[in-house]
Amino acid sequence: MSERTLGRLLFPSQPVTGQRRFTEPDYPNVHQELKRKGVTKQLLWQEYRQCYPDDGYSYAQYCHRYRVWLGHQQRSMRQIHRAGEKLFVAVLGASNYTFACASWSQKQEDWLNAHVKAFEFFGGVPELVVPDNLKSAVRKTHRYEPDINAPLKNCLALA
Repeated sequence: MSERTLGRLLFPSQPVTGQRRFTEPDYPNVHQELKRKGVTKQLLWQEYRQCYPDDGYSYAQYCHRYRVWLGHQQRSMRQIHRAGEKLFVAVLGASNYTFACASWSQKQEDWLNAHVKAFEFFGGVPELVVPDNLKSAVRKTHRYEPDINAPLKNCLALA
């Protein structure tokens, strides 16, 4: 027996022509909601099925389609920079204007000298310097407030 014939026998009230259409979930909203504490895919699926009891996906399809949607998203973080506000490893944030120089080492003296050269190259000092966690620059790492070594603080204060 063909699938179509079986479908007619099992679901006589359903139209035979074409495939059944399901209502797609709002995947961007699902993604945002999953970031909240205590929110699960199961909970979001239940809410989705309450809204679409007759034309909603099963839980397995809901999860599968969400994973497929997620796989097509580009992983990036958009950052907005004001001109001259920040210096990232000798790259100005807004313009991507870059300075590079070679050093003998990553010791503090060479590291500070490279910054002096970068500030001279840019013709000034930015409002913020965002260092990486190089030991020459950062005494104690922290995501938002790293403890900067004193010589770097003094160098920036003089600039």
